Amino acid sequence: MSIPILLNALPGAVAQGLIWGIMAIGVYVTFRVLDIADLTVDGSMCTGGAVCIMMMLSGHGVVVSLIVATLAGMAAGLITGIFHTFMGIPAILSGILTQLALYSINLKIMTKANQSINVDKYDLLVSLRFVKDVPWYKNTIFVVAIMIVVLVAVLYWFFGREIGCALRATGCNGNMARAQGINTNFNKVLGLMISNGLVGLSSALLAQYQGFADVNMGRGAIVIGLAAVIIGEAIFGKIFRNFALSLVAVALGSIIYYLVLQIVILMGVDTDLLKLLTAVVVAIFLAVPYWKSRYFSKGIRRGGASNAGN
Repeated sequence: MSIPILLNALPGAVAQGLIWGIMAIGVYVTFRVLDIADLTVDGSMCTGGAVCIMMMLSGHGVVVSLIVATLAGMAAGLITGIFHTFMGIPAILSGILTQLALYSINLKIMTKANQSINVDKYDLLVSLRFVKDVPWYKNTIFVVAIMIVVLVAVLYWFFGREIGCALRATGCNGNMARAQGINTNFNKVLGLMISNGLVGLSSALLAQYQGFADVNMGRGAIVIGLAAVIIGEAIFGKIFRNFALSLVAVALGSIIYYLVLQIVILMGVDTDLLKLLTAVVVAIFLAVPYWKSRYFSKGIRRGGASNAGN
């Protein structure tokens, strides 16, 4: 692995990590705040990009396209929420059903499996070409970093309000929340909409960045999002205890994931094994708390008990 080649590839990995970091923040909202593993992400990660690309190809501006893409992601979350709350379908199955339906919807939105957009013909907000040799204010890393800061500030404000606290209470203890008069079904739907809205925004940025939207671009997105959440918590969890900083840690976890991915690719690892590697890493990180509580803390308790007996 050549160091100069690695350094040359780092800006692109950081830019892509930041874009996926917005998606990872959306995954954090459902996985950690609502305590729901939402598989809608694999479908809505394409929906936002498909809507954004088609909007821009039809003559709409980039800002309007991003807003509509976010709303499309929120609509996907709404469908999952209705499946789960109104129809009584388990959350994980609700996400699978929406994800399956979105495959056909995404095809209809794009009219074919792939739609591309040319950075020379359209005024894109981010692009692979804007990573190097461009003014700092147009640099993709700077633009997406500012967007993440704004999103974190808005989410921190929202989850500090009464409705945000009610949403967090729903995820923490639904029975207690209902006992306090909180409409938990409404909060679940709202949380799913916020999460998938962020995923749709991330997807729209990713489609611009890579120059195309593909019907399969969201495949495995939930695993990447979980990897970013787990890595961020494992590395920065002891330092970032504030909710806003926890969201920042998730974005940083996404960057670290893509940096490691870039290093693995440059080391010559078969790219067909990357998703397998990601799945193994996520599985290990998810198992660590269980291993610690089952095997390590038990030894500590036994030692403490024997010492107390003596």
